[in-house]
Amino acid sequence: MNTAGLEFSIHNIWILFATVLVFIMHLGFACLEAGLTRSKNTINILFKNFGVVSIGLISYAVIGFQLMYPESSLSGLIGLSSLGISAGPEGVTSAYNPHYTYWTDFIFQAMFAATAATIVSGAIAERMKLSSFLLFTTLLVGLFYPIVGMWHWGGGILSSM
Repeated sequence: MNTAGLEFSIHNIWILFATVLVFIMHLGFACLEAGLTRSKNTINILFKNFGVVSIGLISYAVIGFQLMYPESSLSGLIGLSSLGISAGPEGVTSAYNPHYTYWTDFIFQAMFAATAATIVSGAIAERMKLSSFLLFTTLLVGLFYPIVGMWHWGGGILSSM
């Protein structure tokens, strides 16, 4: 393996390791929320935290990733490439990015998007119905977080400032 290939592999492994650490944050948030709320709400809290990761990954895969990294945008404010995720033939090589693959980028960004909803989960513990919170999670992770993220990381209006 040449030096560039080794560096590419190390970058991917590091990003995936960081993704695992962010996922472990979800477990910490779940324990914190369960410990700071009444014991009768523990199952609801744990289900919300499980739902955030599940619904978050799905909604980010369906629309969020394409909103965050559009091929073109409307005045740097919003753009959409397509629906779903599609790495294409170059997605697993350094042609996508010299440091990481499409899939590494996707899972890392999806986990951070879900973390944004998990933080809100703790703030509204025992104050919101489960169905309303899961709808909020879908909107936050699938729409709002990716649009704001695109403003900088997706080549939007903030990246040029």
